[in-house]
Amino acid sequence: MPDAPASPGLPGTGPYDDVFMDALRLQGDELADATVEALFTGGHVARFNTLMRWFTTSGQPLPDGLPDAARDYLNATATAPDWVDWTVMEEARQFFIDNDVHISTALSFASMPACYMVPHVARLLSATHSLDYPSRRMAETGQFTVHLMQPDAFEAGGRFLPSAQKVRLLHASIRRHLHEAGRWPEPVPICQEDMLGGLMMFSIQVLDALHRLGIHMTQQGAEAYYYAWRVVGTILGCDPAAIPPDLHAAREFSDRYMLRHMGPSAEGAHLTRQLIDLYEDVVPGTLLDPVVPALIRFLVGDTAADWLQVPRSRWDGVIKIAPALLGVIERFEDRGPWAAQVSDRLGRLVTHLELTSLTRGRVMHYAIPEELKPDHGVPVTTRWAPPPPIAAP
Repeated sequence: MPDAPASPGLPGTGPYDDVFMDALRLQGDELADATVEALFTGGHVARFNTLMRWFTTSGQPLPDGLPDAARDYLNATATAPDWVDWTVMEEARQFFIDNDVHISTALSFASMPACYMVPHVARLLSATHSLDYPSRRMAETGQFTVHLMQPDAFEAGGRFLPSAQKVRLLHASIRRHLHEAGRWPEPVPICQEDMLGGLMMFSIQVLDALHRLGIHMTQQGAEAYYYAWRVVGTILGCDPAAIPPDLHAAREFSDRYMLRHMGPSAEGAHLTRQLIDLYEDVVPGTLLDPVVPALIRFLVGDTAADWLQVPRSRWDGVIKIAPALLGVIERFEDRGPWAAQVSDRLGRLVTHLELTSLTRGRVMHYAIPEELKPDHGVPVTTRWAPPPPIAAP
């Protein structure tokens, strides 16, 4: 089966220099942007949102009364790319099943804080999410990932593709709102560089967190997991030619993106505090509450944790034994197929209970916001500049 398009003018490992990355900052998602523009100019957004609330599974007939632009978009994005290797996608699904609790932990306590480490991304999240329901971000991410890793994700009855179609339009609508209102300091909000940066946070940075937790992974399993997110990136509107083609290139892109943009911000610290509060509420009682910030600090490192104002505690040292404890669990799984099955079922149960806590038993629906709330302003701020290197004595 054919592979994804290669990056034009770039060898498989980069380089991702400033010229290349700066060009990505000027690009949005042409198809989704045109669709959203047609919906707004035609006054069809409210009707589209109402109809889409009942469109939740692949293969389901499109509702009557859809605007032509929306129908064309949904038909054009109804299937996975034709280059997908389904054998590798099944390997990715098995990798997720084997590591679902660990992946959920990495998404919650490493990937989301990594998003908050990028000041303009933190400002965007603060500007476009309801601060009265902070768990929505985690609920949407968790539900999206679970839908992706279902056996029928891309088949009739699967929920992943309709969710991805709606998320892509949601991003396009935010781009339009911020651009029209002049409330974003750059030409393109949620640009291709940031879309790819987010893809790295939910793929290679998850793998990095699993490594820090001491989870044993095969190279084949890690490559398959990243491959699945390459597919996701294409479906969500990332330029296939710009998506890093393998783990080595993804590492280079991720490092380059973070070095260009990461730093402290008030919004990042606020979002991190919300994340900590959220999971401290999920954990029963108060005795183990300090585990949450300690785990974040362990996974993102002290420098980033200090930027995000993650509190320190005596648990910061205790949490470092997590890899050893997880190693005990892995040795239990190695005792035979029955042990692996018990562990997998417990893992799925824990993941389900965590997702249920975050969603409050609701199905998360994605809709195009007809306007951004007036208090969701995005202040224009200067970019953080890292201090110069300290000269060696």
